[in-house]
Amino acid sequence: MTDTSSQAVQDLYGLNPDLLRAIIDAVDAEDLVRLEALVVPLHAADKADLLEQMGGAQRRVVIEALGPDIDAEILPDLDDAVLDDIRKQLGLETFARLVGKLDSDDAVDVIADLDGAVRREVLEAVPAPERRAVEQGLTFPEDSAGRLMRHDVVALPAFWSVGQTIDHLRSAGDLPDEFYAVFVVDPGHRPLGVIALATLIRSGRQVGLTSLVESEPLTVKADTDQEEVSWLFQQYGLSEVAVVDGNDRLLGTITFDDMVDVLSEESEEDVLRLGGVAGTDLNQGVIDTTRKRFWWLFINLGTAVLASVVISIFEGTIKEIVALAILMPIVASMGGNAGTQTMTVAVRALATRDLTRANGLRVIGKEILVGSLNGVLFAVITGLVAWVWFQSPLLGAVIAMAMVANLAVAGFIGAATPLVLERFGIDPAIAASVFLTTVTDVVGFFVFLALGALLLL
Repeated sequence: MTDTSSQAVQDLYGLNPDLLRAIIDAVDAEDLVRLEALVVPLHAADKADLLEQMGGAQRRVVIEALGPDIDAEILPDLDDAVLDDIRKQLGLETFARLVGKLDSDDAVDVIADLDGAVRREVLEAVPAPERRAVEQGLTFPEDSAGRLMRHDVVALPAFWSVGQTIDHLRSAGDLPDEFYAVFVVDPGHRPLGVIALATLIRSGRQVGLTSLVESEPLTVKADTDQEEVSWLFQQYGLSEVAVVDGNDRLLGTITFDDMVDVLSEESEEDVLRLGGVAGTDLNQGVIDTTRKRFWWLFINLGTAVLASVVISIFEGTIKEIVALAILMPIVASMGGNAGTQTMTVAVRALATRDLTRANGLRVIGKEILVGSLNGVLFAVITGLVAWVWFQSPLLGAVIAMAMVANLAVAGFIGAATPLVLERFGIDPAIAASVFLTTVTDVVGFFVFLALGALLLL
């Protein structure tokens, strides 16, 4: 997308800089009338972005301007810390009323993030029909199909005709706000097939539903992980999938718009975990953010100490040849960067199922060869630099050999570690980088200093 078209989209849909500045000016002036005129026309997602970009005091002014008629659709798009702040400002009754307006899947998403006591209070304040759907959704595991599904699904008996179906859809008052197909079910409420709305509209009133069923619907169990469901949507180009219980009875449906959020969430989660961060924490307090990042940094401290222990073994060698101390970070750094490239590709390929046990050995072999080839190329470069810099061809040979060895090892570790972790049920995005950093540092330092001690002393 060009800069011009990107700006045009931002001006049309998003929070363009001029609008954001005008809103902040109205907030600072506490001009609630102007603030309401600026904020109310925004899309719910843009309102959520606005609230997340503001500090607590500014946010409270905006919520006051929106009043009790605040758009309920804002809530599912809010960061947990911001949502909690807004819940406290709105009060229990207003917050519960807003939650009751949401689709069941969005309501479950909002309430699931609340603490136990607060969750019970909000649930008790939600109207009874909506509460039952939310309580059922909360019984399913986090990040499962049961948490994602909408309970209000259009399910019709197989003996109905198109005419009966259309009359029902026109008169029923409890239909979902948006749906793209209807499910045909047997007397046990098990799905027999799915019919797209476009097919219904084009068919005559006398046509039976069973003759229009396009195929047996693809179903997922309620406890299926959301990552598995998102893969199904991507792999088979689905727009909707039925969620069933252990007896294959229809519970609800997941639509492609729910999957957009899941795909974004899963990709963001992998990126954050590769960086050692559990989740986005822009809106969390200093103490909470510090606590969440501390343990990951503590683990990395342990790996750094291990690398230092390796260096200490060759303390005498380094004292004799100071050039080794100057050059050894190059070997470790290049190994770490090369391994990170491989690891990032491997973690993503595992998520998309492009990397499996079936092709794992072939991919590992390829990455070792790629690492070795890059190692040879950079061995020539770093070897020449070290030779010219320190006027020692033997030193150049040492760093060249160490470079080849470490980049080959980096290719192996970067590809193999995610596969091994996944095999033992450990999320590769969480732990792979720790193993990679440790191995490339230790191997890089050990090989380089050992070769230096062997060939230069």
